[in-house]
Amino acid sequence: MLLQLVEPGKTLDPHAPPPGVVVGIDLGTTYSVVAVVKEGKARVLTFEDGGPLIPSIVSLIDGEFKVGESSAETLSSTKRLMGKDVTDPICSQFPQLLEGKGMRLSLGSHSLTPIEVAAHVLSHLRCQIEQTLELPLEAAVITVPAYFDEAARIATKQAAALAGIKILRLINEPTAASLAYGLETGAEGIYAIYDWGGGTFDLSLLKLEKGVFQVLATGGDLNLGGDDIDRALFNAFQLPDLRTARHLKECLSLQTSLEGVTRDDLEAIALPFVNQTLSITQDVLKQAKFKVQDIKGVVFVGGMTRMPLVYQEVETFFKKKPLCDINADHAVALGAALSAHSLRYGSDTLLLDVTPLSLGLEVMGGLVEKIIPRNTPLPALASEEFTTDQDGQGGMIIHVVQGEREFVEDCRSLARFELKGLPMLPAGAARIRVDFAVDAEGLLTVSAIEKSTGLSQHVEVRPSFGLDGTELSQMIFESQKYGREDIKRRLEAEEQLKETTFFKKEYG
Repeated sequence: MLLQLVEPGKTLDPHAPPPGVVVGIDLGTTYSVVAVVKEGKARVLTFEDGGPLIPSIVSLIDGEFKVGESSAETLSSTKRLMGKDVTDPICSQFPQLLEGKGMRLSLGSHSLTPIEVAAHVLSHLRCQIEQTLELPLEAAVITVPAYFDEAARIATKQAAALAGIKILRLINEPTAASLAYGLETGAEGIYAIYDWGGGTFDLSLLKLEKGVFQVLATGGDLNLGGDDIDRALFNAFQLPDLRTARHLKECLSLQTSLEGVTRDDLEAIALPFVNQTLSITQDVLKQAKFKVQDIKGVVFVGGMTRMPLVYQEVETFFKKKPLCDINADHAVALGAALSAHSLRYGSDTLLLDVTPLSLGLEVMGGLVEKIIPRNTPLPALASEEFTTDQDGQGGMIIHVVQGEREFVEDCRSLARFELKGLPMLPAGAARIRVDFAVDAEGLLTVSAIEKSTGLSQHVEVRPSFGLDGTELSQMIFESQKYGREDIKRRLEAEEQLKETTFFKKEYG
């Protein structure tokens, strides 16, 4: 007879609910996919009402919100709005946006925020998971584009909370895909993850070695996806709607003509978008100081990689055939499931992601003091000590910025917070330590403490709008273009400041 051991002081509850399940969720712009680890192997879940790919759409049908079903009143591709402000150019693609209502979209007589749309999709997935597995959902790893900023990541967390899903971790989509591929094939070396889905493009370089998955560099565009090709087709051939355009694109990836439109027509429209992905790829290689021949393999992820033109152009660029060992639509969810399983039950696998842009502070003279450089492995913690620039200075504003340039005016402002009540000391006597902490999900916390008094303050960076992917790529490009000029200007400014490194003073 076998006896079940329990912790001292605890008794078994025969009526306790069964243990829950942990899953990986690829919350995509066009489709969402769920995977779970069973018997040591990650498997994609197939649901009765739609198979493994659930359209990330919310429709109003007979007065009820329905997920995955199309109707005359449907919201789609709203992932592109996560963490964005109504002033963002991407908003022009959404005629359902209500003017003067903030970031709200009309759906019949209702209005929903992008977070609420995502919450409906996640809630539907939760119900499907629990019905299919006949177990409660305990928690999930949810994937996001590598270039999602803090606002978009927080919006994703809020959507999960509304759906009643506990998040174990947010991980980047290319990282998840590399995890699925690396553990499935035992691959080692430096790999490029070419991830092109309905809404976004990401290119990540990863080093795979003995269970360690280290992101070396990443680049991408949050507004470059299959949806943009659909829109171009819609405009070029005056199609009834975007759903028809998407169907045409998918059919022409499998056959040479349909309803008077040929694959050559499609490829002529798609080529500029493909070239944009390769331009980003070239930039990432250059930033990481790698050559094409250094890359052992190119892993395809995302539905757009099914287009023959994409395969052909990427093969020409890398001079090797892309790897399609794992279903491109499933890879991200499979990797997320493996991550969820390892976080819940333990694993020998180690994921090392990186920061997409440098994080720093404004100091005297409008200069930027970088605290955490771009492509620093996550989680990251860094500290710097600063001081005051005037006698009896009673406080300061700490200005957190993001970007690669040397002057604040050329970077993006993330947050400001005040540190008041500093001791009335001579200039340069106060000692303020500023800590930057970025967790494994890329969320930033900044804290400051005056060491002699213990006076402290902190802020979690929650910018009110997201960083457009094109802007992000442009910021990196400009840092390279103006790098020499910026350094020269910085040296001149520091000379004028007599080599002091003070915070910008905003108090008398």
